[in-house]
Amino acid sequence: MRTSNNLIGLVNFITFLLSIPILGGGIWLSNRANTTDCMRFLQWPLIVIGISIMVVSLAGFAGACYRNKFLLWLYLFAMFFVIAALIGFIIFAYAVTDKGSGRFVMNRRYLDYYLGDYSGWLKDRVTDDGYWGQIRSCVRDSGVCRKIGRRLHGVPETPLMFNFRRLSPIESGCCKPPTECGYTYVNETVWIPGGDMIGQNPDCMLWNNDQRLLCYQCSSCKAGVLGSLKQSWRKVSVINIVVLIILVIFYVIAYAAYRNVKRMDNDEPAGEARMTKSHPSHFEI
Repeated sequence: MRTSNNLIGLVNFITFLLSIPILGGGIWLSNRANTTDCMRFLQWPLIVIGISIMVVSLAGFAGACYRNKFLLWLYLFAMFFVIAALIGFIIFAYAVTDKGSGRFVMNRRYLDYYLGDYSGWLKDRVTDDGYWGQIRSCVRDSGVCRKIGRRLHGVPETPLMFNFRRLSPIESGCCKPPTECGYTYVNETVWIPGGDMIGQNPDCMLWNNDQRLLCYQCSSCKAGVLGSLKQSWRKVSVINIVVLIILVIFYVIAYAAYRNVKRMDNDEPAGEARMTKSHPSHFEI
């Protein structure tokens, strides 16, 4: 029994450690929600799951240390639902970020983002007029476009240098006009109409060199936010999948050890029932 309890205790301790990357992923999303992605509710399910795993693991660890079968049972019962919630979150994260990505632009290293490439619940959430107002203010106040500027020996970078920069989705969508509009580069956030301006994209008319406006009203900015969210969620989901696989393995181990503890408490040595059935006793009459 001591061996089984020690095994359950070790499993719970490792499970507790596994909650740290999940909680860390939620905190990372929370930080990006305040500074970059500007979606402030997406991180909370992950934080709640991480904290739940911590609490449940501590309960299981205490049950193993004090040989409390109720706490061990509570650990197995609660962890089952926590694992189910984590699976649900991973599926949800992939489902809502399944469609949409940046488009390659000729002679450019950065991508352009178009709202029409996205669909589903997340797009509807971001493009909602009331909600977009908050996101737009958050993106503007984060200073992401102000930070995009670079200088080489005190001189702004040239158009060629800018064309071969890797821009984040929000930098590309919100801080410059769409490439197809044909604007002429002055600096990273100042562009003037060019002679070959196409103008078929409605965003071409929405661009404004006022640093408080830029392309924050553009559909490309909304697409950039969606692209940024997709990148963030996919990064966190990879970690969650790895943690989920390990959690399931340890859950199975803990369940087997718990059954062994119950069997020993009932004075039923492993294999006794089978031996009795295989070699029944003979009584002389």
